[in-house]
Amino acid sequence: MTQSPADPKRSTAAERRGTPSLPSPKERRRLREAKHLSQAEIAAKVGVTRETVRAWESGRSTPRGRRRDVYAKLLAEISNERAVTDERPVRSPSWAREPAPALDAKDGKAPARIPVGAAMNSYTRPEPAPELRATDVTRPADPEPGREPERAAEPEARPGAPTGARPTAATTPAEAFDTLCATCAPGLVRQTYLLTGRRTLAQESVERAFQLAWQRWPEVAVDRDPAGWVRAAAYEYAMSPWHRLRPAHRHPDAPPADAADRAFLKVLMSLPPAQRRALLLYDGVGLDLPETAAETEASTPATANRLLHARETIAEKLPELAATPDALHQRLGELCGAEKLRPPNAVRVRTGSEHRARFWTRAAIAFTALIVGATALTLRTAPTHYEPPQSPGKAISGVPPRMGPGHLTYADQLLHKKLREDLSSGPERLTPEAR
Repeated sequence: MTQSPADPKRSTAAERRGTPSLPSPKERRRLREAKHLSQAEIAAKVGVTRETVRAWESGRSTPRGRRRDVYAKLLAEISNERAVTDERPVRSPSWAREPAPALDAKDGKAPARIPVGAAMNSYTRPEPAPELRATDVTRPADPEPGREPERAAEPEARPGAPTGARPTAATTPAEAFDTLCATCAPGLVRQTYLLTGRRTLAQESVERAFQLAWQRWPEVAVDRDPAGWVRAAAYEYAMSPWHRLRPAHRHPDAPPADAADRAFLKVLMSLPPAQRRALLLYDGVGLDLPETAAETEASTPATANRLLHARETIAEKLPELAATPDALHQRLGELCGAEKLRPPNAVRVRTGSEHRARFWTRAAIAFTALIVGATALTLRTAPTHYEPPQSPGKAISGVPPRMGPGHLTYADQLLHKKLREDLSSGPERLTPEAR
């Protein structure tokens, strides 16, 4: 079991007390569903409510104290029991497998169609059942007494890549990221193309997912499945509904050259996004039902129903794919291997991620400085005391008009002027004489 990246200090303290560390929320849910236990049964064993267990499995909260110890021991027992009774070959992480061969036609022949397990460069697909139900996920039979469970042979290391499922201690983060990108990016681009039907969007989604993985590399490096982490990020970005508003996505991409590939891709794109993703993960990548449900963040019965409806739709429109259980698996591999898509370059992804992080950091600093400057300017220019506004005047009735001399009219002005001019031509004024 792996330590949850969200709570490293608490897990370390628990290990010192002899308590196993808690796995990630998705791993908790996967272990419970593999044991065929409900959330209510887990809650009864730990001594909490069903809503608490649901919050633990969704990552909204983390168990603490005695309940955490009981919950961790219960998950450890389930994990150890599955490790002992599981007779299936151990599947190595996809980023430690040999990358898919390049598709070229230098000799003039058509490129060979490769199976989906090699084309998608991921897990080995388990044996499919003729019909898929939620109850198909059964517990493996117990091994014979004294017999060790069979293990698959370790995959051969890629030339120049570190051996083992994890990078060695001497491997730098950049080298480990480059190895992950080189081994997983070619297959992941083809997977995303089957999910969206757009070549440019597939390449952009994978590049953006690896950029996000490099930004959160301390979290991705300790994850139990780094390839699955990147795959989930690429799928989420590719299936975002906001892409339909982009001008470049108003028209569909050019269809494949083969008529059979065009018909199958058209049927695949007609499925709802949730059914298409579940079908690609189960019948294409090769995940089992609990892993598919955990990656799509849905319950196991809901995921089984999505797969059933998707298979019914494909069987209705393409009956030849319902003839054998592996027909759909092989057809996805053929359509996947027929497309030549350019995977992102690891060095460019790392530099682009760093440039994006620096850009957004500087933009956040500039925006914060702008807010601080605007606040300082407001405080500097704001008034320091309150000035009540003057109320507007209004007319008052019942007051007599103002009396007094007013302005002279034009006729009065002419009369005054005439009187002043005619004063000199009148009789002489009487002046008193002094005696």
